[in-house]
Amino acid sequence: VIFAYSIASTAAMLLYFLLLSDLSVLSTSVSAYVLVCGRVLSEAALFLFGLTFFVVSFACAVSSLEQDSPDFKGLPKSGLQFYKMTLGMYSGLHYDMMSGNPALLVVTFVYVLTTVLFLVNLLIAQLNCAYQASYQDMLGFARLNRGKIVSETMPSVSQARWQRFVAQLRLDERVEFGEGDIGLAGGVQVFEPASANITTKDMIRRFGGSTSPAAQWPDEDGAGDDEDRFDRMEKLIEKAMKR
Repeated sequence: VIFAYSIASTAAMLLYFLLLSDLSVLSTSVSAYVLVCGRVLSEAALFLFGLTFFVVSFACAVSSLEQDSPDFKGLPKSGLQFYKMTLGMYSGLHYDMMSGNPALLVVTFVYVLTTVLFLVNLLIAQLNCAYQASYQDMLGFARLNRGKIVSETMPSVSQARWQRFVAQLRLDERVEFGEGDIGLAGGVQVFEPASANITTKDMIRRFGGSTSPAAQWPDEDGAGDDEDRFDRMEKLIEKAMKR
């Protein structure tokens, strides 16, 4: 009873800390790392499947071999020793004990070459490719995961608490683009060093006159130059395609 209870306690502790991994959404970088780990688990599962196939194959082969090694008596013991060889847990003294049985030593060397040199390096290449494939999108997935948790939590927030939160944001006040440069309302002002995002051209277009929404938008000098240039290029490409 005590042993069964200890097994259940061990499983409960592992599940508890697995649930704590949900706190990774508090940091975008940590959340992205957790998502990448989840994406490469399939590659690790394929490696374990291939490794188990080779372990069973060589364990059956060694059990059929005429040998008197106590480490390879039966399929369970042979499979356990082969797993130890792949993980580097097999003692070097046991390899010396195989010197009296050349056939068993040759089979063991073939297994080590197949799994350690081929399967392990193949796993490294698979993990590298899977990480590179998901690296560009992992921050976006982390933000989407955070947004999913926020949307699932919103129904449990009371109306009064939500109103206090919105009031603290002061969305009805205009934010400043720069010192003394009053902008639009409905935003949250965030300060950053001037050297963080250096811009040589002001992205805010300013026009003098009335700010009424009913007023006509003033004409921009040279606004259609880029569009005309693209139209001319499109016509040239169409002419070249017809030829």
